[in-house]
Amino acid sequence: MTMLCTACGTAYASDTPNQHCKICEDERQYVPAAGQGWIAFDALRASYANKWTGHSDALLSLKTVPEFAINQRAFLLRTPHGNVLWDCIANLDDATYTLIVALGGIDAIAISHPHYYTTMQEWAEAFNAPLHLHARDRQWIVRDSPYIRFWEGDSLALMPSVTLLRLGGHFPGGSVLHWDEGEGVMLAGDIIQVTPGAHGVSFMWSYPNMLPLSAATVGDILHRLDDVTFGQLYGAFEGQDIREQAKEKVMRSGETYLACLRDHQA
Repeated sequence: MTMLCTACGTAYASDTPNQHCKICEDERQYVPAAGQGWIAFDALRASYANKWTGHSDALLSLKTVPEFAINQRAFLLRTPHGNVLWDCIANLDDATYTLIVALGGIDAIAISHPHYYTTMQEWAEAFNAPLHLHARDRQWIVRDSPYIRFWEGDSLALMPSVTLLRLGGHFPGGSVLHWDEGEGVMLAGDIIQVTPGAHGVSFMWSYPNMLPLSAATVGDILHRLDDVTFGQLYGAFEGQDIREQAKEKVMRSGETYLACLRDHQA
């Protein structure tokens, strides 16, 4: 029986003591004040469903309802060269499986950082899809899988027009997905966090604990994005959609972030 942490959605093997969650005990996440809670994977599937949203003919997002754990969304990107699941949610119910199969299945899975690993092993097995994780975050994998493929360096071409880019920051292997179509589309997880008004972004080491990144780290993220073109950016949570001039807004937000740090230091 697979058991899931109800605070972050990470899935543990049944023979793992469930008193502690490695992901939540790290300072980038948190253990709830009431203590760690757990739910069986089958119980999750029986009591939750997934909501789908279409952003274009090629890009769909899905999130679990009612809200579960961190409450992030995943994306299904459909390209002429294959379908990519970006990031992962814990609930893989029968309806979701049936719909994805009808849409052509999944040819590759890629995840931005360990907070969204959740039940990635079940997704990879269900769709017989390779699971691409950055090697710098391998210490946070709590269950092995024959589908895991570690990648290294700063970029990985998943298929024509689809590239993973390591930006670091939130986690050393923190990555985004760039789709080189039209003006370019960025799927950012919360490596780049869209602000509530969806007119800018920010960068944090720990979002729930409000611990910032250094000026040097944010400067490096901006430098890595210098040559990347994207008009749209989709963040980790529902409503975090920047639909035009996304790169300009990211770069401007980064400069504002750095200016705030300079003012504070002065």
